Amino acid sequence: MSNRHIPTFEQLATAILLLDGQARVAYLNPAAENLFDVSRKQLLGSPIQAAFTQTEQLAVAIQHAVSSNASFIEHELTLGAPNHAKMQLRAVVTPLLHEPDYKLLLEFHPIDRPLRLAREEQMLDQTQANRLLLRNLAHEIKNPLGGIRGAAQLLEQELDKPGLREYTQVIIQEADRLRSLLEKLLTPQAVPHFSALNIHEVLERVRSVVLAEFPEGLAIRRDYDTSLPELRGDKEQLIQVVLNIVRNAAQAMQGQGSIVLRTRIARQVTLMRKRHRLAVLVQIVDDGPGIPMELRDKIFYPLVSGRADGHGLGLTLAQDFVSQHQGCIEVESEPGRTCFTVLLPLQHD
Repeated sequence: MSNRHIPTFEQLATAILLLDGQARVAYLNPAAENLFDVSRKQLLGSPIQAAFTQTEQLAVAIQHAVSSNASFIEHELTLGAPNHAKMQLRAVVTPLLHEPDYKLLLEFHPIDRPLRLAREEQMLDQTQANRLLLRNLAHEIKNPLGGIRGAAQLLEQELDKPGLREYTQVIIQEADRLRSLLEKLLTPQAVPHFSALNIHEVLERVRSVVLAEFPEGLAIRRDYDTSLPELRGDKEQLIQVVLNIVRNAAQAMQGQGSIVLRTRIARQVTLMRKRHRLAVLVQIVDDGPGIPMELRDKIFYPLVSGRADGHGLGLTLAQDFVSQHQGCIEVESEPGRTCFTVLLPLQHD
């Protein structure tokens, strides 16, 4: 193999890494950039064990391939990428004999992709079911709620003792709170207004708002790919998506911790049953306590919250808004690291 094979690797959907004689990354193709969510500049020249984490299995696979001068397949490889806690992969390590520049060819196949596609299908169905359920529920509650509030106001006018009005005020205030909640349930049905926008303007707005709410103890760091093209979307909806996620993170950390806002380009992704050559990837990563295990599979359900004072609608609305943009939202969480990933297709692709 020589450099003339590199253009072929550029077109492959399989993630390819080439290592030199010192086990340093000498080449990676676009599929590898997409899979590991890194740029070539980040990895080129780095020793393979410094470029990734949890490399014990990979080191053993490389050792087997080198010692036998033959390809070695690791069917269940755990590997940590710079922007992922861990990934489950199938890896093929092939020695390259008689090659001056490259000594090892590494192929990586994500074994969780079918599971991710199945989750995406399930999430789409769940979003549609949630939308119908919440809309019907909101309409059923809204009318009698107005009657309760009006009756409390009339009762308050007839009470002689001022102390008793405290109870009617509780009824009125709680009715107003529930009415506000119902308005939020109905909000996703608004028709989005799409226009060209810069995703970093969305993130900067959210960053300013949340830092104003938590002025001490909270750090929100930027990790932007400023070369990202504009996408078409509803700016206010996307602000609400990111705001709900970032605010949840800040509240979970009680305003004491670090949040990273990261943007990248994603290539060859399937979203809402449609293949896209390019998509904008937004990650919100915090170093908080993580999502409780019992809630991880339910956090996008309505009225599910990890906080006693939470209404459990923020992530439901975020999921609904993202689906209206033909995108998807995912989460990985463990103690010390929670990462929400939002993928939005570039529509002009």
